[in-house]
Amino acid sequence: MIQIAVLGYGTVGSGVVEVLNTNKDTIAKKAGEEIQVKYVLDLRDFPGDPIQEKVVHDFEIIVNDPTIRVVAEVMGGVEPAYTFTKRALLAGKSVCTSNKELVARHGAELLKIAKENHVNYLFEASCGGGIPIIRPLNSSLTGDQIDEITGILNGTTNYILTKMIQEGSEFDEALKEAQEKGYAERNPEADVEGHDACRKIAILSSLAFGKQVNFEDVYTEGITKISASDIKYAKAMDDSIKLLASSKRVGDDVYAMVSPVLVGKEDPLFSVNGVFNAIFVHGNMLGDAMFYGSGAGKLPTASAVVGDIVDEAKSGSRNVMASWSEEKLDLSDIKTSRKKFFVRVYGELEKELEKIEAIFGPVEPIVLEELAGEFGFVTEEMTEAEFEEKERKYGTLISRIRIRNL
Repeated sequence: MIQIAVLGYGTVGSGVVEVLNTNKDTIAKKAGEEIQVKYVLDLRDFPGDPIQEKVVHDFEIIVNDPTIRVVAEVMGGVEPAYTFTKRALLAGKSVCTSNKELVARHGAELLKIAKENHVNYLFEASCGGGIPIIRPLNSSLTGDQIDEITGILNGTTNYILTKMIQEGSEFDEALKEAQEKGYAERNPEADVEGHDACRKIAILSSLAFGKQVNFEDVYTEGITKISASDIKYAKAMDDSIKLLASSKRVGDDVYAMVSPVLVGKEDPLFSVNGVFNAIFVHGNMLGDAMFYGSGAGKLPTASAVVGDIVDEAKSGSRNVMASWSEEKLDLSDIKTSRKKFFVRVYGELEKELEKIEAIFGPVEPIVLEELAGEFGFVTEEMTEAEFEEKERKYGTLISRIRIRNL
């Protein structure tokens, strides 16, 4: 029997216990032996819940118990999760986590400690909820040079944008509905400003490129400025707007960014709607692959944590997780990256087109009758720096959205 401890009995922690209880027999067959929760660490008590008899309030009980082989860290945040994780690894206990913030900030260090102590630090649930992506990058795709990882990595923002597209609602209205349905937090900043997706792409990029990608270095832009009018233009162009997190190798450069992007119908990410996530991967041998599924939620995320626990049980105490160097990967300035842009401006097309083309070069104009006093256009491909210079020459824009290159 494998004894484990769960740190945190919130949404994901209670989900881990539920998955282990519900699928007890199946999990035991796959792991080769029964997995049992011995402790649950939380500041609170849970009277009336069968878990109460396993609740402890002192981490020392867990770290000093030699029968605990695996710790499931599902607390969230950096502290005390970092301290508890480090101490567990040093004590010879493997750790499985859903904590994207901790992995993004200290992943390289914790992987190194795990390897030195012949245990594992596993974090499938930190990116994409229930979608298996860490495991393929760690094993199935190790023969490839990964050139690109681009994904819809946040279910909250994808739900909001889907509602705006399907119902024509404004951002604030769609956000309110997402909060009412439990898809968005009361304070949604981490989601809608792109911070959550930023941390996830930093983890995936570190694993794919073998060096530490600091999430603070990833250019990040959220969806709060996307309007119902932007959506109308996207529909007119047969496109959709998605919040994409992307890292891409172009020659000797590696670019990473999070921003709203226009994607066309031919794009595999076009039809990913609602709270679903999808991750597109391109390898130099593999070509294109996409991983799709429920990207968030109690049970999908908990299922990924339990999957890591089972992997650890089957590992025979071997270190199975690839690591990346603590050496920082210097990301290239996104101002040198190339793409097309969709732009909205005030005025009438007939009066402004000559000026626009004198500055931006040949464009594809889009005029919508229901949006009087403005029009849109698509630029030729150019660098971000070139676009910024042209924007300064032209003057005030209503908005601009990047267009995904395929």
